[in-house]
Amino acid sequence: MTQDRPIRQDRNGPALHGWLIIDKPLGPGSTDMVSAAKRALREGGYAKVKVGHGGTLDPLATGVLPIALGEATKLSGRMLDADKAYAFTVRFGAQTDTLDLEGAVIATSDVRPTRAMLEAVLPRFTGPIAQVPPAYSALKVDGQRAYDLARAGEAVVLASRNVTIHALTIESADEEQATLVATVSKGTYIRSLARDIALALGTVGHVTMLRRTKAGPFTLAPAISLDSLAEHAKARTLEQILLPLRAGLDDIPALVLAPDQAGALRQGRQVIGIAATPGLYFATEGSVPVALVESDGVGVKVVRGFNL
Repeated sequence: MTQDRPIRQDRNGPALHGWLIIDKPLGPGSTDMVSAAKRALREGGYAKVKVGHGGTLDPLATGVLPIALGEATKLSGRMLDADKAYAFTVRFGAQTDTLDLEGAVIATSDVRPTRAMLEAVLPRFTGPIAQVPPAYSALKVDGQRAYDLARAGEAVVLASRNVTIHALTIESADEEQATLVATVSKGTYIRSLARDIALALGTVGHVTMLRRTKAGPFTLAPAISLDSLAEHAKARTLEQILLPLRAGLDDIPALVLAPDQAGALRQGRQVIGIAATPGLYFATEGSVPVALVESDGVGVKVVRGFNL
């Protein structure tokens, strides 16, 4: 994207802590989206903070990409572990080496499954399953990325992994292709799922469309385009589209602390005398996030502290 005015040089604006939810377009990768967020902060003259993303999306995939700013980057690991939802289209009759549109065709089949055949086979791919990740993936083999080895012409053999497909339904289908909707656990490769479904139908296939519709608690509803991100940066209004730190922890109850309790936690000390059901809590002092804490029923200790 071209800029119609120079990037603002001063960085005396506020430090932003929270989530930008990007609707990633086709083409750029997740690291490109992180770069776009950093550029937006510079453009708006905001204070420099750490920036990270909450789950890789392939360049040919679109949809929900949470971008963590500042103290929210401390929660990126939780986002990577979260369930995700996708819509994806499988075209039958050809398999590519990348399992998507980017690769070269390595196998073909004249078999075209009916919708009834597809409906019959999907239960086999619902629940806990084992899958072999694509050779063209970011997993490491002997210290090197699998996709680098595959692109160099080396045979890549990746170990099977256990994942969980929580839900898998048909959005539309004909004999040439099918669009499915899946909610999956961390570590699931949709391209592998599409490959295996096609093989179970007695044919081959590859992914022609992949769109993430949910990542952890984040959906497409608050997601913005790259153009919108750039416009807010130029207008110095990124705060208007920033979701709070708490948004990444919507499944965790809040715990309001007294000032002395908050002070103790900020020093890394365990606080005794807070009666709460054992588990994780989002601890705050008023409206200010203090820490992600764990209760043992008697007291709480810091799991992840926030410097706010």
